[in-house]
This record gives sequence, C-alpha cells and structure tokens, in this order.
Amino acid sequence: MTDSDWIREAVASGAKLLCGGARDGAMLDATLLEDVPRRQAVVCQEAFGPVAVLSRWSDFEAALAEVNDSAFGLQAGVFTRDLYRAQRAFEELEVGGVVIGDVPSWRVDHMPYGGVKDSGLGREGIRFAIEDMTEIRMLVIRTP
Repeated sequence: MTDSDWIREAVASGAKLLCGGARDGAMLDATLLEDVPRRQAVVCQEAFGPVAVLSRWSDFEAALAEVNDSAFGLQAGVFTRDLYRAQRAFEELEVGGVVIGDVPSWRVDHMPYGGVKDSGLGREGIRFAIEDMTEIRMLVIRTP
C-alpha cells in the first residue's frame, strides 16, 4: 500500500482531511489528517510521505503511552514549555531521538539521527558515517 492508499483508508474510516491528499505521479501533496482511528495504517505504520496526523490526548502520560505502543520508534517531537515533561518524554519514549519544541524530522548533520525497534539500526550523521568507513583492527601480543 502507498501513502495515498493509507490516506484514503483513513478518510473512509472517519478521519478528517484538513489539507493535501492529492497525488500527481510520484508527488504527494503535503497532507494533514485529524481524528484518525488509532489502528489505521497511516497512524500505526511508518509513513515516509509528507503526511502528518494530529491526535488529541487527555493527559501527557496517555500520549507517551500511545507513542510507545508502536513497533516503530524513529524520532518524536514534543511541544511543551514544561521542562519536567520534556525530561519525562526523553526518559520514557522508546524512540531514537526526542526533539523538544520542533518537528521530529528537524536535524543538522552532526546530530545522530536514527530509530529503534522496526525503525532501523544504527545512526546517520558525520561521526557515524566515519565509523562505518573505518576498519577497526586489534593486535594482541602475549609475551612469556
């Protein structure tokens, strides 16, 4: 299934399409969905198209629990001015990185970027690229 299929399926299940959703060849318009049922693919799979889902929670703990209730864990963006909530999100979320006050795709080259669970293995970034291209060797000499 493509991201377009996921969008159509979500709308058919009651989600509100706030903007986007159209495809022109390989190009998908930036899409924003709201009130998407939790088990829809666009919510519980890893969409790499320009698709975002707005979700509401009654409390912060429920939001953290829903993020962790996933087979994926690339990055998370948390919008809060509460330093304690920011720290709690970093401690509790099972993701490769937590960005406070911005979208989870924000990055600069020297930052380690990558996920956990089914979102990948290892990290991207300059340091990690150099490590990938470095042959680690070892020499052991046992003297009598």
